Amino acid sequence: MSLVLIAALPFIGALFPGLMIRAGRNACAMMTGSFTLLALILLLIEAPAVLRGEVIRNQISWMPGLGLDANFFLDGLGLLFAGMILGIGLLVILYARFYLSKNDPMGQFYTYLMLFQGAMVGIVLSDNILLLLIFWELTSLSSFLLIGYWKHLPEGRQGARMALAVTGGGGLALIGGMLLLGGIVGSYDLSVILQSRDVIQASPWYLPALLLILLGCFTKSAQFPFHFWLPHAMAAPTPVSAYLHSATMVKAGLFLMARLWPVLAGTDAWFYIVGITGLITMVLGAVIALFKDDLKALLAFSTVSHLGLITMLLGFGTAEAAVVAVFHIINHATFKAALFMTAGIVDHEAHTRDIKRLGGLRHLMPITFTIATIAALSMAGIPLLNGFLSKEMMLEEAAHTDVWVGIFATIGALFSVAYSFRFIGHTFLGPKRHDYPGHPHDPGFGLWAAPAFLAVLVIGIGILPQTLVGGLVATTSGAVIQGELPYYSLQLWHGVTPALFMSVIAVVGGLLVLSQHRRLDAAWIATPRPEAKTIFDWLVEGIARMARALTDALHDGAISRYLMIFAAASVIMGTVAFMGGTHTPGTHSLLPVSPMAVVGLGLVVIASLGVVLFHRNRLLSLVIISVNGLVISLGFVYLSAPDLALTQLTVEVVTIILLLLALNFLPKETPRQSSSGRKWRDGIVACLSGLGVGGLVYAIMARDLAFESISQFHLDQSYPGGGGTNVVNVILVDFRGYDTFGEIIVLGVAALAIFALTEALLRGPASRRLLSWVPDQKRAGDRHPLMLVVATRVMMPMAVMVGVYIFLRGHNEPGGGFIAGLVVSIALLMQYMASGFAWAQARQRADYHAIIAAGVLIAALTGVGAWFADRPFLTSAFGYFRIPPMDKFELATAMAFDVGVFLAVVGSVMLALASLSRLARRAGETVNEAAMDIDPSQETEEAR
Repeated sequence: MSLVLIAALPFIGALFPGLMIRAGRNACAMMTGSFTLLALILLLIEAPAVLRGEVIRNQISWMPGLGLDANFFLDGLGLLFAGMILGIGLLVILYARFYLSKNDPMGQFYTYLMLFQGAMVGIVLSDNILLLLIFWELTSLSSFLLIGYWKHLPEGRQGARMALAVTGGGGLALIGGMLLLGGIVGSYDLSVILQSRDVIQASPWYLPALLLILLGCFTKSAQFPFHFWLPHAMAAPTPVSAYLHSATMVKAGLFLMARLWPVLAGTDAWFYIVGITGLITMVLGAVIALFKDDLKALLAFSTVSHLGLITMLLGFGTAEAAVVAVFHIINHATFKAALFMTAGIVDHEAHTRDIKRLGGLRHLMPITFTIATIAALSMAGIPLLNGFLSKEMMLEEAAHTDVWVGIFATIGALFSVAYSFRFIGHTFLGPKRHDYPGHPHDPGFGLWAAPAFLAVLVIGIGILPQTLVGGLVATTSGAVIQGELPYYSLQLWHGVTPALFMSVIAVVGGLLVLSQHRRLDAAWIATPRPEAKTIFDWLVEGIARMARALTDALHDGAISRYLMIFAAASVIMGTVAFMGGTHTPGTHSLLPVSPMAVVGLGLVVIASLGVVLFHRNRLLSLVIISVNGLVISLGFVYLSAPDLALTQLTVEVVTIILLLLALNFLPKETPRQSSSGRKWRDGIVACLSGLGVGGLVYAIMARDLAFESISQFHLDQSYPGGGGTNVVNVILVDFRGYDTFGEIIVLGVAALAIFALTEALLRGPASRRLLSWVPDQKRAGDRHPLMLVVATRVMMPMAVMVGVYIFLRGHNEPGGGFIAGLVVSIALLMQYMASGFAWAQARQRADYHAIIAAGVLIAALTGVGAWFADRPFLTSAFGYFRIPPMDKFELATAMAFDVGVFLAVVGSVMLALASLSRLARRAGETVNEAAMDIDPSQETEEAR
């Protein structure tokens, strides 16, 4: 399970920086780096096997029914990207320790960084595209936190929002494309998808899937026209910029294009979309970079250009171009991370990144100058450095592809030379200045160690490419191509080739362009051109206005409109589905209907019509609704479902009583709100909906099911599997106990919500309105009739005894914890109704909140107990016991779960009643102290 651990270590590491920062900045950085280092070591342990051509796999079954498994695999491509993510991540952690000021919350920074690192590692190691999508979206969220790390900077917040909007939108498109891809193949495992090239490209869904996937890749990798977000992400601290631009985030899109290259590449659509997009991005990014005065902005647009270069190579669709793309990914990671780090050093020491305020820094910062020069010359493609090798190979592939492609690739390389030499010349060369905002000097070893290490790699790979990265390039290219490697040579001299002439033109032309930079810059400034940020802001504002208009039009707070739209849409879709299908008559004949059933159905219809006609009279509507509930209870009895009948009857009593108490504070009639036209509209929609649902139910009942019902399993296994003959109760507390567990939690939350609402009403303006509230009808003089008081007190112990009896018999006869809880709740309700809230509350010995909590806790502990027997949560066990002189009897763990249900139901009902009763007392309802037969000083605090 080494791959699982590699993917998990960064997330585990994210838990510690917030704690370790209390031990000091060094301890925080060391603890953070240790997790990245450990993950890198585990990766390097697997590297020899991968370099031999093996594929390491770890599989965890998660949700196989949905095709979502936590499957990981490591091949050459995953090894390259995971190595870059962890290796450069380790250098960034070191660099950030000395870059961040004492005012920056370092623990928070490292937490965000490790979350981001873990998401990236998850992407490159995932063998399941659904799992990959989870990590993909997590990179967008964590990069949002990193880019907006300096929350006090408006440009930081703006850049974070822009990055999230663009990459998040592309992520939604990617989700659609990946689902289409998985649907085409019939599997969501990448290892299966990568073997299905012919099936994918022959599918009519290939082009839609390709477009959606490329949209996700282009937005993440800042390809035209989505390139604008990346430069604005430069508002992040330099360690973030170095990480995003070299090994993570923007490389995610390149990784996914390379990963899916075997099955998506090779078609005209791939060539024209990917190749042309990459070429445009390469040239456009290089041109814009030349005219940027901010060091990080220049490097940001240079990243855009080089990302376009790699995208263009992948778009060519040839194995040779894929090899070059892999090689340049390695080279770009080394020199670009070093360049961003040196730009951060300049900003850190000179207190500015404005090139026009710099120059002559070679005299003051010789170490930084040396590192930056090596990295920038590699970016320009100067010999003896790694960037030269991959640039030459890129030009060779461009020349072989098309004449115009070769021309534009040369133009892109020309401007790359120009901005690279501008980075060196305008920042470090020239005379020393005396108006630097700060006092520039080389920093301590901790700040330049990481870029220096990368500069050594730049030189080493440039001189000994085959020795240092030859095997990695071959293995990674093989993973991308999924076939035999073409011939290629990683060497400095390839002879006199078209690429050599193109390279000479690029270098000479770049120097000539740089010599005319002042004039060109003035012309650039004077030339009108669209600003991507302005366009983005305009689009966001326009979309927000449209969304607000649509929201205001549809979501006006009227539930009648929501229900009408939902019902009408359901009717329309059902009609379309019915008209587009074939109708087969049902095979089941109607059962005979008894006169009593006709009467019951008639009462239901009449009561339903009564609710519609008299809905404005709230009390009458409630009475009519109770008629429906009673008839439904009788219907359950008629259909031999006594458990459901008992539940329905008790629920009906409790809800009617609570609703009556709630209606006490509301007007007795609702205002007229619907016009005649709206009534007709709603009536027609309601009738059509009712007919549609009725027809659907009839069609299902009149036909044989297309699937085997699980009902027979429950009937067969109720006793041998659950130890009970009451199938309904066994289902509730055993087979589907998790559903019941969720339901009692929801019930408790609902009671707590009523309590919280009551608390709000008992304070502030609402409380004053309650105190001044006057009943609209005359109240009875005898609030607590003596006969009712005596009757309820006599009935109380008998009702509790009945509740206990129903509870104990529930596993084998109609009953159970839910019904027993309702029966006891009704008995307690009657005490409140008969003797008053204060009298009943004064004799309460348990807090209702605690009763709810105890019920949920007991139910949860019952479920957890199954784990100790190595069984799934809430698995029930039962057995038979004999205690002399008693006869043999059965005990089941489901009884403990039922106790939790019982307590949760009682606590929830009584908390709701107590909350509403407190409103009644605040509203001025008096209590007959004589009838209570207690001294007011003995009332509980709650009663007062």
